Order: sequence, then structure tokens, then C-alpha cells
Amino acid sequence: MIDVFSWPTPNGHKVHIMLEECGLEYRALPVNIGAGDQFKPEFLAVSPNNKIPAITDPEGPDGRPFSLFESGAILVYLAGKTGRFLPGPDRTRYEVLQWVMFQMGGVGPMLGQNHHFRQYAPTSLPYAIDRYTNEARRLYGVIDRRLAMSKWLGCGEYSIADIATWPWLRNWKNQGIELSDYPHLEKWFHAIEERPAVQRGVKVLADLRKPLQDDKAREILFGKTQYERR
Repeated sequence: MIDVFSWPTPNGHKVHIMLEECGLEYRALPVNIGAGDQFKPEFLAVSPNNKIPAITDPEGPDGRPFSLFESGAILVYLAGKTGRFLPGPDRTRYEVLQWVMFQMGGVGPMLGQNHHFRQYAPTSLPYAIDRYTNEARRLYGVIDRRLAMSKWLGCGEYSIADIATWPWLRNWKNQGIELSDYPHLEKWFHAIEERPAVQRGVKVLADLRKPLQDDKAREILFGKTQYERR
């Protein structure tokens, strides 16, 4: 049984969904990032970057326990383990991987910043809000144009590119986005939303997450705590 150290965030949901889609047995171990669990030594042993998610597979590639952090790497690993959601080894594999990298390098970081400044920044920062909202709209446009040419993001079939990207778009309302402005993306979004494994995946640990209502939790997530030497 795979242990997944996680929290119900977009990056956590990616791995929850992938595990559900692959039908793998797993145990979700909550890492409350608002309480500072990500800095505990036992978590840092599997995720030295103090970010969720991370996994430990007792049956790794060589038959021994194997730990892995970074959500994109975990998706690629699970796809390799099960032979699902990453086609290839022909050109389609690299078409999928380029869109996974697009999510990791663009969609996640930029939409994360957008959400931060629109929802959590302690003071109004119009420049930051405009910058990241505009970038969010650009990224949605890139995805919409891709989906005008292909039913799925990475290739002609559902893949880890879709699994990686979809959770980041669930909060489109808080990102200053109107989903109807991107009709191809909207159709794709709802098609994924209807998948039973996706519905199960987004429920994992969801009942544990509470709104950030106190200064201590905000400090742990966004303040100097992140930069203390440990």
C-alpha cells in the first residue's frame, strides 16, 4: 500500500486523483500545512523541500521501499508503475510530458500567485493582482487553444497532463476568470469533473481543510517561517 503524505490542495489532488484513476491501494496521511506539519523531521525525510505531496511506495522499482516528492514526478512514477495515462514511447509521450511541464512551470506557480494576491494578501496590491490575473487569463487562453485542436490536453487520450492541470483550474472564480470565456477548456473541465475517480480524489482529506482565519496559520504558510533554517 502506498503512503501519500498530502493535504487537499491542487498539488495534493493531482496525486489523489492519479491513485484513484490507477486503482492503486493507498493511505492518505494528512500534512496540515497551516499547522506547520510540513516542517516536521519525519515529513522532511521524504520531502526535503517541505512541500506536499510526497509518497512512499513499499514496492519501488527495485522491489524495495521508494520515496518521492514533487507532484509531477509522482504522476510520472505512478504512470510508469501502472502503464497508464502516459502513452508512448513514441512522440505522444513527449507531447504529454511537455504539457505536464507547462503545468509545473506555468499553471501552478502563476495561478498560485494569482490566488494568493487575490485572496490572502494582507493589503490591496493592485499591480500584483493585475499582473497575475492577466497571466492567468493568458494561461487559460493557451489551454483553450490547445483544446480546440485536441479533446485532451496532452494527446488524443486522457493522461497525466489532464490530471496535473485540472485541479489548478477548479478555483477559476477566485482567479478572476469566467470559464465561459474559454469554451473548449470549459467542455474539457466538465468532462474531467464528471469522472468518478476525480470525484473521489478531490474528497480525499477535504473534510480536514479549514479557511485560514488566524495570523499564525498565515505566517506558517506565507511568512518568514518558510525561510527559517532548519
